[in-house]
Amino acid sequence: MGDLVKACVLHQPGPVRDRPLRCEQVPTPEPPAGHLLIRVRACGVCRTDLHIVEGELPMRRSPVIPGHQVVGTVAGRGASVAEDGGFDLGTRVGVAWLYGTCGACRWCRSARENLCEQAEFTGWTRDGGYAEYVVARADFVYPLPHALNDHQAAPLLCAGIIGYRCLRRCGLADWAGARLGIYGFGAAGHIAIQIARARGADVYVCTRDRQRHQPLAEQLGAVWVGGATEAPPSRLDAAIVFAPAGEIVPAALQALDRGGRLVLGGIHMSPIPSIDYQDLYWERGMCSVANNTREDGREFLEEAARIGVRTHVQTMRLDQANDALIALKHDAIRGAAVLEVD
Repeated sequence: MGDLVKACVLHQPGPVRDRPLRCEQVPTPEPPAGHLLIRVRACGVCRTDLHIVEGELPMRRSPVIPGHQVVGTVAGRGASVAEDGGFDLGTRVGVAWLYGTCGACRWCRSARENLCEQAEFTGWTRDGGYAEYVVARADFVYPLPHALNDHQAAPLLCAGIIGYRCLRRCGLADWAGARLGIYGFGAAGHIAIQIARARGADVYVCTRDRQRHQPLAEQLGAVWVGGATEAPPSRLDAAIVFAPAGEIVPAALQALDRGGRLVLGGIHMSPIPSIDYQDLYWERGMCSVANNTREDGREFLEEAARIGVRTHVQTMRLDQANDALIALKHDAIRGAAVLEVD
């Protein structure tokens, strides 16, 4: 298209205190066949963005525009999308972390596309939504429920979907009366608790932040709130660690009841200390969550709309992306941070 648009670009990873993102003018991207050009309206700020910007995840594209919780409207369509008549111009859509997969490997053919070895990721291997425009594969884009405005919808596209997959991996057949622990209560935790409570679970929240996260957990209906490694008053049927802090894992494992499962929800985590076998005994289990499938996203957005999930957001301008990441690193965001892109 030739025109220049605003974007926050990462050329070299570094500590967020050094403000490594540069606000630049970049060419408007062209959507290839099967892709959409999307005018970005809002983009959530995720801890994975922080890992990419600070280099805890190795750069897979350089330079790269981060951001993978994108809400916008369709501004252009590549060949085949236009021919098929899908996604009318102006349609409001969401773009998530999983940019695309090969569709042919054994993982993709067995409904486990989140494990595809050829997967591409928005804001990591492909340019993301810290920009006025982004390109996305049409078959990995989500229509969004009308009930949520742009700012409310943005955190659902990663924090919400990943939290939903973590709940699925908990392995609970019956949620009514189940005791669920949530360790770390940022964007994902404050959405997951709403889903779990709507299903009938009692939720116990462990988080180090007493000023923002603990009061929000109480507001959202946690039956108990304590420190990051504090022992809940009851044994847990399942627990999710959203905080990227490996030192939490032994404490979370020790809080499980017999047969309980611990789910690790982050893409990056600091080293996990050694674990006593007795903490794993009695058929306790532990697993990670890798990315998400499109089925996760569709099911989550449907359930979130049905039960009325509401995200707590702090909005900032696109040119404040470095500030947002600094605040996120220091637990200074109550709920989720969202960049406004106008």
